[in-house]
This record gives sequence, C-alpha cells and structure tokens, in this order.
Amino acid sequence: MTKPERIAWGITGSGHYLKESMQIIDKLSNVDLFLSKAGEEVLKWYDYDLKEYKNKGVKIFKDVTASSAPVSMLYDGVYRCLIVSPATSNTVAQMAFGFSDNLITNMFAQAGKCRIPSIVFACDTEPTVITQAPKKMVTLYPRKIELDNFKKLKSFDDVSVVDNVDDLKKAIEKIK
Repeated sequence: MTKPERIAWGITGSGHYLKESMQIIDKLSNVDLFLSKAGEEVLKWYDYDLKEYKNKGVKIFKDVTASSAPVSMLYDGVYRCLIVSPATSNTVAQMAFGFSDNLITNMFAQAGKCRIPSIVFACDTEPTVITQAPKKMVTLYPRKIELDNFKKLKSFDDVSVVDNVDDLKKAIEKIK
C-alpha cells in the first residue's frame, strides 16, 4: 500500500505566524485546508482570499457540521499527516485535554486514534510573545496555564509540537 500524498492543514483563530504558515502552504502542492470558525475569520482579517486557494486545487473544509464530517477522510487513508498551524492557546488546551468539539480538535483526536502523525505549531510557548495583530504589532504575556498546556501536548505520541517556523519546516520535511 502506498503512502497517502495529501496533508490536512488546520488553521485556527490566530494571526501569530499565520503569514509564515500560509507561505509554507503556498509552497506545497498536496494540502487541503481545514478551518475552524475562528480560522476562517482570521484569514479574512489578514486578507487571504480562499478563492485563490480553491483555484490552485486546494480543498477547503469549514467547521459547519456538528459531527465534523470531514474527519472521515482520515479513516479512508486520504492524509499522511495533520498539521495545525497556527494553533491558538484555546486549541492547544482542548487538544491537550482530549476535547474534540470542533473540526480542528476532532481532526487532531481522530488522527491520533488512526496513528496518523500530527504537527502542531503552538502560538503561546514562551513568557513573552510579540506578534502581528491585524493592524499593529502587539506584545502578549501567555499565562502559566497556556505554557503548561503547550508542555502537556508535547508529551503526546505521534505529535510533534513546534514553537518556531524553522522547526515547523523541519517537521514537515520529516513527513514528506
């Protein structure tokens, strides 16, 4: 059996490293996008046009079903990995504690249950984060709980949790 070629890429509601994530996506030819409701909003705020991605052959799945119906593609062997980048502290917390109540967290849970590797680019990973908001740069101070959830998620099997663009690129290279 041949290894699946496609990559499932989840986008959550963070602008932190969104530009860099989209630049990586632009260089890949085998990505489908999975958007949380907040991820869809953030893409608009940062002026990303989903029509352009559709025109490039990227399938786009939005969080519109209560049962997160697109997860069934994980069962069918369509994807070789799941990447969640950028991942908000809310998404990281949900994943770290096993909640799967939206498209992205359900994809993450089901990827784990199917032993499909996941890469998570967490946003809140250090005591001070300087990030691009839609209109200006802002400084954020992640709380202890966000930092603890980041550490907890790093202990999961078949999950690579990264905190910078270079490590994201390296993790992607390993799954190619």
